Amino acid sequence: MRRIRNPLAAARVMSAEDAALLVKDGMNIITSGFTPSGYPKAVPMALAKRVEAGDKLRINLLTGASVGDELDGALSRAGVVAKRIPYQTNPDMRKAINNGTVDFSDIHLSHLPQQVEQGFYGEMDLAIVEALAILEDGSIIPTTSVGISPTALKVAKKVIVEINHSQPDGLYGIHDIYMPKRPPNTSDIPIFQVHERIGVPYMACDPEKIIAVVETEIEDAPRDLAVVDEVSQGISRHLIRFLEREVALGRLSAKLLPLQSGVGSVANAVLSGLAESDFTDVSIYSEVIQDSVFELIESGKVIFSSGTSFTPSSSKRKWLLEHLDELRSCCVLRPMEISNHPEIIRRLGVIAMNTALEIDIYGHVNSTHLFGSRLMNGVGGSGDFARNASLSIFSAPSVAVGGKVSSVVPMVSHVDHSEHDVHIFVTEQGVADLRGLSPVMRAEAIIENCAHPSFRSRLYDYLYRAQKLTGGHEPHLLEEALSWHTAFLKEGSM
Repeated sequence: MRRIRNPLAAARVMSAEDAALLVKDGMNIITSGFTPSGYPKAVPMALAKRVEAGDKLRINLLTGASVGDELDGALSRAGVVAKRIPYQTNPDMRKAINNGTVDFSDIHLSHLPQQVEQGFYGEMDLAIVEALAILEDGSIIPTTSVGISPTALKVAKKVIVEINHSQPDGLYGIHDIYMPKRPPNTSDIPIFQVHERIGVPYMACDPEKIIAVVETEIEDAPRDLAVVDEVSQGISRHLIRFLEREVALGRLSAKLLPLQSGVGSVANAVLSGLAESDFTDVSIYSEVIQDSVFELIESGKVIFSSGTSFTPSSSKRKWLLEHLDELRSCCVLRPMEISNHPEIIRRLGVIAMNTALEIDIYGHVNSTHLFGSRLMNGVGGSGDFARNASLSIFSAPSVAVGGKVSSVVPMVSHVDHSEHDVHIFVTEQGVADLRGLSPVMRAEAIIENCAHPSFRSRLYDYLYRAQKLTGGHEPHLLEEALSWHTAFLKEGSM
């Protein structure tokens, strides 16, 4: 494939160092990339070196979701980023956010594209996107993710494109780019089945806005997943048994409903449990298409998967690149506004499976903050799915910090998902079905089925004393509830 077909773009090919000089102090910059695939690499690293060499500038950085170290890590270490939106997983960026040198705003991913177009975050001065190719009319083919890129190209005043030659031609045709209309002219998004394509395989871009094209061969830095351990296997087994029970009761069909799974090792392990189940002809409607999904496609368990990024581990990346021709018939990558859209999640009846840091006895979930204060990653798309799914499931190991901390607590230290959006909670101890239960009934179900035995009696004691001393619909001993977290707030404990 000829990668740069537009003559205006071809005339603006330059080095990453020269492109980085186009970044100015105070700019709002929006980039491609999603968990962490398809993000720009060469220009951000050149920008970091420019600042480390003595240039002084700060930018506000928006992405689709998490990106690799070449972007978040390099820029945070160089002190380039003043504000970061909406989700990150980089340890250096996380450190900068928690020590206050980077301001962070946590946004539901499905909301971000429309908010960007509405000007919630100011004008976007510059978009930097990774691309497979630039077509004759200036349109851009994405690489391993779509994320917020179509919106970035639409709203940014200027555009820098990184043509990444390490990304294979086989990615062409796997994308489905559709941009919904904005209020007050909205209309239905016509996706009624997971496999339906409603757009085009490229993103519109005015070639006059392209101020630089940088050719690179830097591969995505894949995220290595932890080995599936006994705890993750236990969570997966309990979840599969629960789904089998729902089928037996006639609440789900044998093919289930489209599945969504969060990102990371526990989420990957939970989904991989389907490989040993009797479920077949399963479909995926999610954000990321990760290792477990590829393995389920290989085994014939999953017939179609929709997401906004391919997020393979390092061990699975080679397989992915070798099987793109086959995956094109059973996978599609969409803009994150579509992959996470409440209308489609609700219409398809998605079963959402996300992970928690902690859950309290009444069903509120903290998925972002350690001990209420220190940000881990961000809410990402879990809220988009939990709030709109036909079945909202959260999972976590029952204990953390080597067994010193219970993941089930009287009151979560930070609320990302309220009790109204959590139907099922799963740990390696068991499953708590919270549907239709009063708060006290929920508490008893969570303690009995999900809490670790070493914390169970203490949680029951809290619940019954709170009932006796305070009464009320959802009884709490507020000072004592907070004390479950304060023991680990000493320096170095997090």
